[in-house]
Amino acid sequence: MFLDHAVIEVAAGNGGDGVSAFRRESGVPHGGPSGGDGGKGGDVLLRVDPNLSTLLDFRYHQHYRAESGQHGEGSNRTGRSGSDLVLNVPPGTVVRDVETGELLAELLSVDDEAVGARGGDGGRGNAQFATATNQAPRRCEPGWEGERRRMELELKLIADVGLVGEPNAGKSTFLAAVSKATPKIADYPFTTLKPNLGVAQLSDSRSFVVADIPGIIEGAHEGKGLGLQFLRHIERTRTLAYLIPADALNPQDEYERLRTELRSHSEDLAEKAHCVIFTKADLLPPDWPAPEVDAEEAWGHFVISSVARRGLDPLLEALWARAARAVTEERTAEEPAEPDAWRP
Repeated sequence: MFLDHAVIEVAAGNGGDGVSAFRRESGVPHGGPSGGDGGKGGDVLLRVDPNLSTLLDFRYHQHYRAESGQHGEGSNRTGRSGSDLVLNVPPGTVVRDVETGELLAELLSVDDEAVGARGGDGGRGNAQFATATNQAPRRCEPGWEGERRRMELELKLIADVGLVGEPNAGKSTFLAAVSKATPKIADYPFTTLKPNLGVAQLSDSRSFVVADIPGIIEGAHEGKGLGLQFLRHIERTRTLAYLIPADALNPQDEYERLRTELRSHSEDLAEKAHCVIFTKADLLPPDWPAPEVDAEEAWGHFVISSVARRGLDPLLEALWARAARAVTEERTAEEPAEPDAWRP
């Protein structure tokens, strides 16, 4: 089962109490304060696990607590710190504080890790309060409470190409034709009930990831259909592909509807680079002209048949080139600017 949204409650460990104690040792004439500090409470950490692709585990277990620190002991012994609690999440997880709406973290790659709740510090033992004027303090501190937080986890799949289209536009058939993904395919609308990912393989060990989301219908931004629920999964794609059946009654209207629904969801999503792909070309008569749409913003127009595997190779090459170009632009944007040359 695919789950892309969850709300959990986490509590970091409390710090251990400091203690008040005094040495009573043979051969030590005056003794003195020897109360140790309490140990620190464990943190709640969120860490990316590349083997995960859903937030399903958080559906059945919604309350998490890290281990508390141990109390201090005599002879200046500090209590043991509590162990951190690590929650594994899939790449692409966005973490927000439910109460404040604050964005806490975006966990995208394997090395990403974030602190969901910090453990409380341990209290100080009386040995920490000894001074020249107070050599036998009896004061000690309790441990600090760990943070508690209600967090919203939202999964946004990471892909190079996002497929956008109305129900039965041929998205799942295309994904199955260019990758080893096995989405459900049938001759009725809304066969896709959850996003699907596939890896398209090209020659020379080249590849890119394709994301297929449920079909978008008119009024999706108002909650109709399933497409709006999953549009978040194409927000991180490097380019979009608008799929329109070649036998559509009015391809231009279908294209405009898709553009309108995406813009109603997010202006940034509507402005994302995209191409137009006419699918099901095998349904057209041999002498029928190729369909067209007026789409000046599109970087390419393609006509394919996933079933007959017509037009797939040039399309895949174009999609790979576009994704590779986007990767280069992202890396260039992340590089620090070179400092101005020194002038005497």
